[in-house]
Amino acid sequence: MTLITSERLAQVPSATDLYNIDHMLSDEERMVRDTVRKFVRERVLPGIDQHFEAGTFPRELIPEVAEMGLLGMHLDGYDCAGLNAVCYGLACQELEAGDSGLRSFVSVQGSLAMFPIYAFGSEEQKQRWLPRMARGEVIGCFGLTEPDFGSEAAGMRTTARRDGNHYILNGTKMWITNGGIADLAVVWARTDDGIRGFLVERGTPGFTTSDIHQKLSLRASVTSELHFEDCRIPVENMLPNVKGMRGPLSCLNEARYGIAWGVLGAARTCFETALDYAKTRIQFKKPIASFQLVQRKLALIATELVKAQLLALQLGRLKDEDLLHPVQISVAKSNNCREALNIAREARTILGANGITLEYPIIRHMNNLESVFTYEGTDDIHTLIIGQAITGLDAFA
Repeated sequence: MTLITSERLAQVPSATDLYNIDHMLSDEERMVRDTVRKFVRERVLPGIDQHFEAGTFPRELIPEVAEMGLLGMHLDGYDCAGLNAVCYGLACQELEAGDSGLRSFVSVQGSLAMFPIYAFGSEEQKQRWLPRMARGEVIGCFGLTEPDFGSEAAGMRTTARRDGNHYILNGTKMWITNGGIADLAVVWARTDDGIRGFLVERGTPGFTTSDIHQKLSLRASVTSELHFEDCRIPVENMLPNVKGMRGPLSCLNEARYGIAWGVLGAARTCFETALDYAKTRIQFKKPIASFQLVQRKLALIATELVKAQLLALQLGRLKDEDLLHPVQISVAKSNNCREALNIAREARTILGANGITLEYPIIRHMNNLESVFTYEGTDDIHTLIIGQAITGLDAFA
């Protein structure tokens, strides 16, 4: 029998790691996490609030992100880092601790633009695009959502009509992260042979983009519309190895996986900010952290953060063992986005009026999380996916 001594009981766990999850990580996983955390602390945080306020994306960071091997880091070969799923998740977590916009950029590049080429492209397409995308020389985006079709992506109206050695693409895609800065768009369109994916290069006649402005969320991120008007795409630019919604949905699952991790970084930053503030904010001659109601808020935040971290870690272990089912991704994406948003809102209340200014990061993360809660499948859609899995009944129709 192992006795718990008073000395061992005296070792209080970290406020942001109550379950010693750090101990469950490999040396390589901790190294990736710590490297990205240092980068965010030194290069992202000093200016991200200004980018958020100005509504600009920190493009100057792209070469550094690429140099760290974060673009397509979970893919093997083609100059990609080939790291495991947990490493990828931890990197997303640390990037989003800086800002959701930066994590979104990395997620779109690796999971939504590089992954479909890696999984469904020809060898020529892989050799042509993936190494340059891994080095950040080519920026990609993912065109699925349309003005009239978000959750019902299969209802898309964008079409690609075969014309000799080309396809003629017509339609509009909306809410496209990286769209205005992308050199290559992975676009899904309806053909006579079903839904297919196409690689559309910037500069192709008939392909234009327009950025979406007046956003109050994800302001440090480029969000755009993609417009296609009689845009001629060579046949060899079609992804040859997938047909139907399986293609775009598998890409979305890759992105949702990263989101389930990423939002924990935003939540942790909000928690750390509220905790530090509560310890130093003096009211009624003592720090507000000494009040029962504030401690209750902090305790609930810390508990939900631990639960979400454990959910993400198990998700990563399942993915690394090729045991992951899409329903499990929906559970983690839905739960972690919901709880991260709740954590941000609760943390904001601890700061009172100070919590609504960009002097502190909470309101920035809270606004960003409103978008992350919605994109790559709304909470409603993920709830129905989970409901269908546990009841065997389809509630979509």
